[in-house]
Amino acid sequence: MAVPKASDVLATELRERILSGEFEDNTPLPPERELVIQTRMSRTTVREALRILEVQGFVRIKAGRNGGAFVRRPGEQSMADSVALLIRGQRIRLAALLETREAIEPFCARLAALNRTDADLVALGAANDAIADAGADLDKFLQANVDWHIGVSQASHNELLTGLMIALSRAIYTATANEGFVDEEVRATTLRAHRSVTRAIRDRDPDAAVRRMTRHVHNYAKAVLEFEKRTEIPLDGDA
Repeated sequence: MAVPKASDVLATELRERILSGEFEDNTPLPPERELVIQTRMSRTTVREALRILEVQGFVRIKAGRNGGAFVRRPGEQSMADSVALLIRGQRIRLAALLETREAIEPFCARLAALNRTDADLVALGAANDAIADAGADLDKFLQANVDWHIGVSQASHNELLTGLMIALSRAIYTATANEGFVDEEVRATTLRAHRSVTRAIRDRDPDAAVRRMTRHVHNYAKAVLEFEKRTEIPLDGDA
């Protein structure tokens, strides 16, 4: 029978206290010496437990006079990082990534049309402007494209959907970073589609947002698969 290490037990207890809200985000945990007294564990055990929490992303360790272990409650980025590891670890096919986006992103657009704020519209507009200004710079175009898709999910104000879309968008970015595929026509078509979806979100028209986003992501996926078939060049990248 395996007996858990004391540091693992303490890390689990502190993690549960963080998740329950006992320790607020960005606030310090009790100092090491206080945790030693509270738990009656050694300083070495306490430090090892804090290192476990740091690796898991629940605390950040700050050195110095005003340092210590500061709480980091899981958020959208934590979910995105976990999904990204799954995508890479399981070598998820690009076709599967595109299918998932087709299933999820139109609903993100619907929620965005219902829940968007003025700040969300500013972010979407800035991403569209960046796409228009990217010219032939592939990296700038792809990054602006990612920013727009993530911006739509953030405008939905649904943290789970945003976490998924961050991971999906970045994986698709990596897989489609190909000058042969992202030609002038793809750039122009993308910008037109983005502006059309953005108008629907701005006008708070959820039905139009779903319809336009569905058409956009479907046509993009179709173009990717046709390029692969025509050129026999897989766009799976590191995904």
